[in-house]
Amino acid sequence: MVVYLRILKNLVLMKKAFLSVFFLLGIAMVGLSDDPPPFNPGDPSPIPVDGGISILLATGAAYGVKKVRDARKSKAEGETSEEA
Repeated sequence: MVVYLRILKNLVLMKKAFLSVFFLLGIAMVGLSDDPPPFNPGDPSPIPVDGGISILLATGAAYGVKKVRDARKSKAEGETSEEA
Protein backbone atom coordinates (compact mmCIF):
# COMPACT_ATOMS: atom_id res chain seq x y z
CA MET A 1 0.00 0.00 0.00
CA VAL A 2 2.85 2.39 0.86
CA VAL A 3 4.60 1.66 -2.44
CA TYR A 4 1.38 2.36 -4.33
CA LEU A 5 1.02 5.74 -2.58
CA ARG A 6 4.61 6.65 -3.43
CA ILE A 7 4.06 5.78 -7.09
CA LEU A 8 0.82 7.78 -7.11
CA LYS A 9 2.56 10.75 -5.49
CA ASN A 10 5.37 10.61 -8.07
CA LEU A 11 2.85 10.47 -10.90
CA VAL A 12 1.05 13.54 -9.57
CA LEU A 13 4.36 15.41 -9.30
CA MET A 14 5.36 14.38 -12.82
CA LYS A 15 1.97 15.50 -14.13
CA LYS A 16 2.33 18.90 -12.46
CA ALA A 17 5.87 19.32 -13.80
CA PHE A 18 4.82 18.36 -17.33
CA LEU A 19 1.84 20.71 -17.30
CA SER A 20 3.95 23.57 -15.92
CA VAL A 21 6.60 23.14 -18.61
CA PHE A 22 3.96 22.78 -21.32
CA PHE A 23 2.19 25.94 -20.12
CA LEU A 24 5.42 28.00 -19.97
CA LEU A 25 6.52 26.82 -23.40
CA GLY A 26 3.08 27.69 -24.77
CA ILE A 27 3.32 31.21 -23.40
CA ALA A 28 6.84 31.61 -24.79
CA MET A 29 5.77 30.41 -28.24
CA VAL A 30 2.87 32.85 -28.36
CA GLY A 31 5.09 35.74 -27.25
CA LEU A 32 7.83 34.96 -29.75
CA SER A 33 5.56 34.26 -32.70
CA ASP A 34 4.25 37.83 -33.01
CA ASP A 35 6.15 40.22 -35.28
CA PRO A 36 7.28 43.50 -33.70
CA PRO A 37 5.52 46.66 -34.89
CA PRO A 38 7.24 48.39 -37.81
CA PHE A 39 9.46 51.37 -37.08
CA ASN A 40 8.13 54.65 -38.44
CA PRO A 41 11.10 56.97 -39.11
CA GLY A 42 8.77 59.96 -39.49
CA ASP A 43 7.59 59.70 -35.88
CA PRO A 44 9.36 62.44 -33.88
CA SER A 45 9.39 60.53 -30.58
CA PRO A 46 9.14 56.75 -30.87
CA ILE A 47 10.29 56.36 -27.26
CA PRO A 48 8.68 58.28 -24.39
CA VAL A 49 11.29 60.54 -22.84
CA ASP A 50 9.63 60.90 -19.44
CA GLY A 51 8.62 57.28 -18.86
CA GLY A 52 8.05 57.79 -15.13
CA ILE A 53 11.43 59.32 -14.36
CA SER A 54 9.76 62.45 -12.96
CA ILE A 55 7.78 60.31 -10.50
CA LEU A 56 10.97 58.48 -9.53
CA LEU A 57 12.81 61.77 -8.95
CA ALA A 58 9.94 63.19 -6.88
CA THR A 59 9.81 60.04 -4.76
CA GLY A 60 13.58 60.17 -4.24
CA ALA A 61 13.42 63.83 -3.22
CA ALA A 62 10.61 63.13 -0.74
CA TYR A 63 12.58 60.22 0.72
CA GLY A 64 15.67 62.43 1.06
CA VAL A 65 13.67 65.15 2.85
CA LYS A 66 12.26 62.53 5.23
CA LYS A 67 15.74 61.18 6.00
CA VAL A 68 17.08 64.68 6.70
CA ARG A 69 14.15 65.47 8.99
CA ASP A 70 14.54 62.17 10.85
CA ALA A 71 18.28 62.79 11.28
CA ARG A 72 17.67 66.29 12.66
CA LYS A 73 14.96 64.98 14.97
CA SER A 74 17.12 62.18 16.34
CA LYS A 75 20.03 64.61 16.79
CA ALA A 76 17.78 67.03 18.69
CA GLU A 77 16.45 64.19 20.88
CA GLY A 78 20.02 63.01 21.55
CA GLU A 79 21.05 66.44 22.74
CA THR A 80 18.06 66.73 25.10
CA SER A 81 18.64 63.26 26.58
CA GLU A 82 22.31 64.07 27.26
CA GLU A 83 21.31 67.22 29.19
CA ALA A 84 18.85 65.39 31.41
